[in-house]
Amino acid sequence: RMQTISGIHYNFSLSEAAWPLLQGADERDGPARAYRDDAYFGLIRNFRRHSWLLLYLFGASPAVCASFVAGRPHPLQELKPGTLYLPNSTSLRMGPLGYQSDAQASLAVSYNCLESYARSLYSALTEPYPQYAAIGITDGTDYRQLATTLLQIENEFYGTIRPKRRIRPGERPLHALSERGVEYVEVRCMDLDPFCPVGITGATMRFLDVFLLHCLLTGSAPDTPEEIAANSRNLHRVALRGREPDLRLDRRGEEITPAEWGRELLGECAAVAAALDSAQQGSAHRDALSAAAAAIANPSTTPSARVLREMEQSHERSHVRFGLAQSVRHRSLLMKLPWATAADARYVRMAADSLAAQRKIEAADAVPFETYRQQYLALELLS
Repeated sequence: RMQTISGIHYNFSLSEAAWPLLQGADERDGPARAYRDDAYFGLIRNFRRHSWLLLYLFGASPAVCASFVAGRPHPLQELKPGTLYLPNSTSLRMGPLGYQSDAQASLAVSYNCLESYARSLYSALTEPYPQYAAIGITDGTDYRQLATTLLQIENEFYGTIRPKRRIRPGERPLHALSERGVEYVEVRCMDLDPFCPVGITGATMRFLDVFLLHCLLTGSAPDTPEEIAANSRNLHRVALRGREPDLRLDRRGEEITPAEWGRELLGECAAVAAALDSAQQGSAHRDALSAAAAAIANPSTTPSARVLREMEQSHERSHVRFGLAQSVRHRSLLMKLPWATAADARYVRMAADSLAAQRKIEAADAVPFETYRQQYLALELLS
C-alpha cells in the first residue's frame, strides 16, 4: 500500500570544477573533501528548514484510496465511499500516514557534520531494538526481517533529503559515505506530478535547482533538537493543512504564515535564478520562481488543489478514477511520440545484455542467503 502514492527522488550535485571556486570564494583553507562535506551538510540543514515549501508548491497527494489506511487510525475525511482526503492537504504521502516510522521517532540524527550523521546511523544499524528483537529474524522457516536493529539497512532511514555516495559492489552505503565523503544529495519529498506524463516538469526541476543552490550558498547554522522538532512539525502541518488560510508555522520560535515565509524565501532565491539565467541566456529559472510566487498568492493553482478539483469535476470524486484517467491519458500521449529505430535497437540490446549479466551472476552465486546476510550485516562493513 505504501507504493500507491508515489514520489520522485531528485539527485543534486555540483561539478568537481565548482568546488575549488567555492572554497576559494569562502576563503576556507583545509582539505577539499572536508569543505565539500561541510557544504553539503549545510545545504541539508537549510533544506530541512525550508522543505515545507516544496510540499506546498508541488505536493500532489491530497487524497487516497480508502484501502491505504484500512485498519489504521487517521484524521482523513470521506470524499465519497472509497476515497479519503483532507480539504487543505498538500501531500498525504509526506505526512504521518506516508513514509514514516513510529519507531524511528526516537532516532535523533544530527546533520551538523558527516561524522555526527554517521554516528547516529551507526547506532541505529547496530543496536538491537526491543520490539524488533521480539519478532525475531526467522520463524524457523521463513525470514521475517534481516536484523533486529532499529534500522536493518541504511535505506530504511526515512528523511526528506539524504547525503549520498555511489557504492562499490558489496559495500555498505554508510561505509562509502564515511570513507569517501558526500558526492550528491537525494531529495525525497517530491510527489509525482499527476498532470505531467513523466512525473516532473522542466519548470519544477529548474525551481529545485535554484532552491537547492540557495540552500547551499546561504549560511547554515548548526541544528538543535528543538529546531529539528520544529522542522518536523512544519512539514507535517503543510502536508496535512498546507492550504489552510489560518495555518501558522514555527520559524525560530515565532509564528509565521506559509505565504509570508514563502515570499521571503523566493525573494532570497531571486539572485540565484538571475545568475543561472544569465549563464544560460534565458529566463527559465526566473519564470519558475514567478510561477511559485503565483501559487503562493493563489493556493487554488497548486497541484494539490488541482487534483481535488479534477476529482470533483470530472471523476465523481473518486481518487481511483482520477488516477486511472491520468494514466490512460499519459500513456496515450507518450505512445504517440516519435521513436527512432536506432534507439529501439539500442534498448533491446541493453535489455538482452542486462538479462545475460543477471543470469551470469546468479549462476555464479554459491553463497547461501544466511551466510550472505551475516556477511553483509557484519560490523566490519560499516566501520
